Amino acid sequence: MIWNKDIECIGRNEMAELQLKNLKKAVKRAYNNVPFYRKKFDKVGLKPADIKLLKDIEKIPFTTKDDLRDNYPYGLFAVPIKEIIRLHASSGTTGKPIVVGYTRQDMENWSECVARIIKAAGGCKDDIAQVVFGYGMFTGGFGLHYGLEKVGITVVPASSGNSKRQLMLMEDFGSTIIVGTPSYAVYLAELAEEMGLNSNKHKLRLGLFGGEGHTDELREEIEKRWGIQATENYGLSEIVGPGVAGECLCHTGMHINEDHFYPEIIDPETGKTKGYGERGELVLTTLTKEGIPMLRYRTKDITILDPEPCQCGRTNVRMKKILGRTDDMLIIRGVNVFPSQIESVLVGMEHIGPHYQILVRKKGYMDDIEVQVELVDGKMLEKFSELEKLEKGIKAELRTTLQIEAKVRLVEPKSLERSLGKAKRVIDLRDK
Repeated sequence: MIWNKDIECIGRNEMAELQLKNLKKAVKRAYNNVPFYRKKFDKVGLKPADIKLLKDIEKIPFTTKDDLRDNYPYGLFAVPIKEIIRLHASSGTTGKPIVVGYTRQDMENWSECVARIIKAAGGCKDDIAQVVFGYGMFTGGFGLHYGLEKVGITVVPASSGNSKRQLMLMEDFGSTIIVGTPSYAVYLAELAEEMGLNSNKHKLRLGLFGGEGHTDELREEIEKRWGIQATENYGLSEIVGPGVAGECLCHTGMHINEDHFYPEIIDPETGKTKGYGERGELVLTTLTKEGIPMLRYRTKDITILDPEPCQCGRTNVRMKKILGRTDDMLIIRGVNVFPSQIESVLVGMEHIGPHYQILVRKKGYMDDIEVQVELVDGKMLEKFSELEKLEKGIKAELRTTLQIEAKVRLVEPKSLERSLGKAKRVIDLRDK
């Protein structure tokens, strides 16, 4: 199912023409209305008129999350606050939050982008979608909510938390789509099993998951537990929120809404642009954003871009699942380790559940990594030989994948902290 064939199935040359046209407008808007960008351009001797080709985007300096923090709250806005009809912000747990604003046209474009993703995932007017993302300043809940309504889907704005009530509403309302983080979907499935709820009573058929990256292995685990088809969508508040990209049911990558967001891949160390098929950091430029334009925003997400048409008929560039983040990457004894590599090993293995935690410590002058994994059955803790065999098996798989030795500790079922939003997988204790 395709929401907007004229854009989602457009030829590559036609898309490039549209992107260049919108890029020129975006650059002028940023230069003329945002002192931050005008100063950056002037520093490198760049003028909006210098952007004549799409490749000229590489002349523009990068924007980072620190730039948004340094210009808190409205320093990067391109319009007066009276033209902003919505404000969102990050949690701000490490200082001032990231603040983003939307004009009325921004809100319309946001809903359009999310509608495309929902249709790609198989959503339709007959569905009832239960949104278990938290509502509030976080963009996830509201972003999906408005897109669902645009498609004509009935929305249950349940928000996160009160999990037993979530399951009751899911059953009583006949929800057919669950929208939230994959880790919370796993928790709800566990809780349903714990409460002895009949899996045949729910009517869920689709899952739209975002807010945190997850591996194919975790997707398959969710699909098995709920008996649904699950898709991943991608976005970040600095760019728009959810709606940047989303999977279709072919599961061959997330289709980027290229008419609104121009993607690049760069080498995270040098900043040099890389080509299609090469792994690197995703950089995004908003092409139509009025409220707070973002030029060459460094997402810190590691991925690969694929320009080939998809089996579903869409021609927009696809991004692979996030392979890691430059700020989440752990350097252990000189080796780059991503939490997603560990997840791909653990999820689906016999006798262990999908919940894990990674502890990093300093042992003398060396870094030490320990992976804590929950057992499915606590009685196994009494079977030393089986426990030792399982532990050795996990260590061997991790060694093969990570190319370093990692400690493994098997813990009791439900002993690791559960999250109602994004799961916290890594605890880095090296500074302590």
